Amino acid sequence: MASAAIFSSLRRPRSPSLDAFLAPVEVSNGAVLGILRAISAELLASFNKKTLFFQVKNCRNLIRKIQVISVLLDAFHEVGFLATASTVFMCLKELYLLLYRSKLLIDYVRGSSKLWLLLQNHFISGNFHDLNQEISTLLDVFPLGEIDLSEDIKEHFELLCKQSRKSRLFIDKHDDLLRFKLYHFLNEFESGRIPERAALHSFIVEKLRICDVESCRNEIEFLEEQTVNHDGDIEPTASVLNGFVALIRYCRFLLFRFEDEGELGDWNRKKIKKGMITQEIADAFIAIPKDFCCPVSLDLMRDPVIVSTGQTYERSSIARWMQEGHCTCPKTGQMLVHTKLVPNRALRNLIMQWCMANDIPYDPPENSDYPSECALAASMSNAAIEATKVTAHLLVEQLANGTPRAKTVAAMEIRLLAKTGRENRACIAELGAVPLLKRLLSSEDVLAQENSVTAILNLSIYDKNKRLIMEVEGCLEAIVEVLRYGHTVEARENAAATLFSLSAVHEYKKAIADQEWAVESLAGLLREGTPRGKKDAVTALFNLSTHNDNCSRMIDSGAVTALVEALESEVVSEEAAGALALIVRQPLGAAAVASEEMAVAGLIGMMRWGTPRGKENVVAALLELCRSGGAAATERVLKAPALAGLLQTLLFTGTKRARRKAASLARVFQRSENAQLHLGGLGVGYAFAGNSGVARDATFAADVSMPMSISLHVL
Repeated sequence: MASAAIFSSLRRPRSPSLDAFLAPVEVSNGAVLGILRAISAELLASFNKKTLFFQVKNCRNLIRKIQVISVLLDAFHEVGFLATASTVFMCLKELYLLLYRSKLLIDYVRGSSKLWLLLQNHFISGNFHDLNQEISTLLDVFPLGEIDLSEDIKEHFELLCKQSRKSRLFIDKHDDLLRFKLYHFLNEFESGRIPERAALHSFIVEKLRICDVESCRNEIEFLEEQTVNHDGDIEPTASVLNGFVALIRYCRFLLFRFEDEGELGDWNRKKIKKGMITQEIADAFIAIPKDFCCPVSLDLMRDPVIVSTGQTYERSSIARWMQEGHCTCPKTGQMLVHTKLVPNRALRNLIMQWCMANDIPYDPPENSDYPSECALAASMSNAAIEATKVTAHLLVEQLANGTPRAKTVAAMEIRLLAKTGRENRACIAELGAVPLLKRLLSSEDVLAQENSVTAILNLSIYDKNKRLIMEVEGCLEAIVEVLRYGHTVEARENAAATLFSLSAVHEYKKAIADQEWAVESLAGLLREGTPRGKKDAVTALFNLSTHNDNCSRMIDSGAVTALVEALESEVVSEEAAGALALIVRQPLGAAAVASEEMAVAGLIGMMRWGTPRGKENVVAALLELCRSGGAAATERVLKAPALAGLLQTLLFTGTKRARRKAASLARVFQRSENAQLHLGGLGVGYAFAGNSGVARDATFAADVSMPMSISLHVL
């Protein structure tokens, strides 16, 4: 049915829900005429062809029919027809649906972007034609003879019927020529040619009447929204739409430059409306499936490979392990009969699909031999890439040589441009944007600092750019300074998120931790930040904790104390427990945690009310505390109130990993002189849980569960 097609096409937040189309069945016979008259009057009163830029003739023809229908409805009201047959009321209810759909379609044309209306010209014209056809069919079957009407009203009705039968599909040729011209510009970029400024000005400003920065931004936002909302259910395809977005973004800078009045005020308004990137990071606190994380680095695997024992690791992690002279499998301890690394294609495809489903950026390695990535990766047409390159060149040029105001605008736009696509991020960085953005980190301008640090965060999602950022002299130091003294909460939180992003590379974890005030500032944000800031800080600290050489730095900086305090937080307790579980692997870390008055009590408390994943982290931390902390730490854990009952419950109800860790902890206690005193019947539960035959744990790192903060839908 046409209404279904209209609803699918016109699906936007301000559009009515599907329930609105089913509303007529609830309208009583006595009320239907009044409702019809109200809707038709509203349509006629709100219609103003001056507010329409496209589909003017189709809208006008539909309104003319509604004008005649309104006259008929007034006549129905005057004569009254309470005793009329039910067929009349059925037709009136169908008319209600048609009028409502007419209102929806006209409102959509009035509220849509100009580029979108051009791209959808044929489809929207088809919707108008479908409505005209259904109105004609309804008029043909309407039982007019059952209502006592004057002759002139009947003549109006018959004239409307004749006009409706003559309705034909109308596609405005002028609109179609503009659509072809729009595709022409896209083809120019596709061929590597940059359209002339005069030609773009004539088309965008003079013909489409897109005359200022705000109009350009509205066009971009509308097209991006269509791409996201419809998710492949649209024509043109997402890759083509990305090309048009890149085209209009280039025109925004080429035609209106960087000094437009109200640009930064407009940014402030949109910032308040949509929030900063940290909200996106907070909303994306996603628990990565354990099997998708490398047992060595704990990071999401990009290039999983299988070793001779059958275990899977991230290629770079296991290669580094072998280069250090190890001949065993890190997880099982078995000898490696050979050093060949076999790509785990099945797992790699699952990871890519999971990332796509959760909107998590996924940059495959350069030597990829997986053709399925082409279908899974977000599509970018050549036209979009070329248009993005020239746009990025304009932005970087302004960062280098523009006025202070122009630099601020350029930083803001680079932040937006880097929100999606490795091509965008790579292009911007290759043009030298990072050193220029670094200069703005120390700016006294609030927006300049905030946008520059967020732009660097967005660029860092692409792994190659991490190296560029770390190699820029003073950049890491400047990011830490923003974390410490940033003008806004958002700037400080985004700086913490940047450190987390950079620390995804193992080689950089030590350098970040060694940077003066880096860990201290993260610990301070964990203590005193907003819920979003605490999440940014704890994920960064967790990442730094995965490097063994950072243990003493975490202790000296007060990060361990902050993590222990965070065990009481409803926001980040699970993540704090995961970080502590890593720190206590070393005797130095275990001693530091054991010396914290509230550490064991906080961990035990999480065993009561924590999530299944949090309980995994807690029991892992307690086990490693006993193993690495010596007799004193073991005794302190052993004497914790209610631990025996909580541990026995975990043996029966915990996750597989939690049960395995709980079983190992039970064995530690059974070897203790006070096992019977403190654990009572734990051994029975332990045996019943089916863990008595477990010889040893796998590598501890593989059993720490940690949600990962990812930046997505960057604004």
